[in-house]
Amino acid sequence: MSILYRSDAPRAAAWADYFAEHAADLDFRVWPDAGDLSEIEYLIAWQAPAEFIAKLPKLKVLFSSGAGIDHVDFSAVPAHIPIVRMVEPGIINGMVEYVSLAVLALHRDFFDYVAAKAARTWEPLEVPPASSRTIGVMGMGSLGSAVLQRLAAYGFRLRGWNRSPRHVDGVESFAGPDQLQPFLEGCDILICLLPLTPATKGILNRELFSALPAGAALINVGRGPHLVDADLLEALDSGQISRAILDVTEPEPLPADHPFWAHPRMFLTPHVASMTQPETAAPILMENVRRHQRGEPLTDVIDRSRGY
Repeated sequence: MSILYRSDAPRAAAWADYFAEHAADLDFRVWPDAGDLSEIEYLIAWQAPAEFIAKLPKLKVLFSSGAGIDHVDFSAVPAHIPIVRMVEPGIINGMVEYVSLAVLALHRDFFDYVAAKAARTWEPLEVPPASSRTIGVMGMGSLGSAVLQRLAAYGFRLRGWNRSPRHVDGVESFAGPDQLQPFLEGCDILICLLPLTPATKGILNRELFSALPAGAALINVGRGPHLVDADLLEALDSGQISRAILDVTEPEPLPADHPFWAHPRMFLTPHVASMTQPETAAPILMENVRRHQRGEPLTDVIDRSRGY
């Protein structure tokens, strides 16, 4: 059985070491030292161009090296080949850490104190209890559910919105387009963790912002194309959105002349909220390969009709 890793080059050695130690019977190869591509049966990749997939006649499974799969061109992957998204503790823990940091920074006025320090101003602000703020998460999959469960420990009021009904203990849940506005009306801090699909592209727009309470804050850790940039700038300038923390943009990297860089109420990070960790991801992926070899159902296979 031949597996080809064609993803994050700096982490390739860790993947190779794990498979060498725990699955010596599997022929694990790292791009570009792929050997004969006609022998590859499993592909671990971030980008999988059509012309490359066409060179893999024996491909049985495509494993995305990240939690998202919006970068995969479904039409380039034959319908009989399962596409598996990465769901592993390293990705989940990283996202929980980042979102917790962002929520707490907003809740405790961290950015106001950064500005006050620059101005050499000593001006304590009121410290509201967590129970006075409502945090809303759009997308209640594995990442969104984990974020909600962690935020519950701080005592925030929590609500979640999903395409289809989902239940998380202690969370007021909303589902479907008809319940989006009622969900938004109560969110002091809105977190986008939606998958990127044609239905969610541009969902963070003027109409959505206007449904939030005046002065709400936005955290986008989904994908850059979820956001209509001009609409966010307008909402920030009007005060409808008080602050925005963005880990994702469109395009990436963000051009040096983009207005987000200079906006005083915007905080940017370069798509680092969560990353696949080889030490936790490799065992899960290897077990999925073993399941396939045994003829058992794969876990975390995406539904092509839904786009995630």
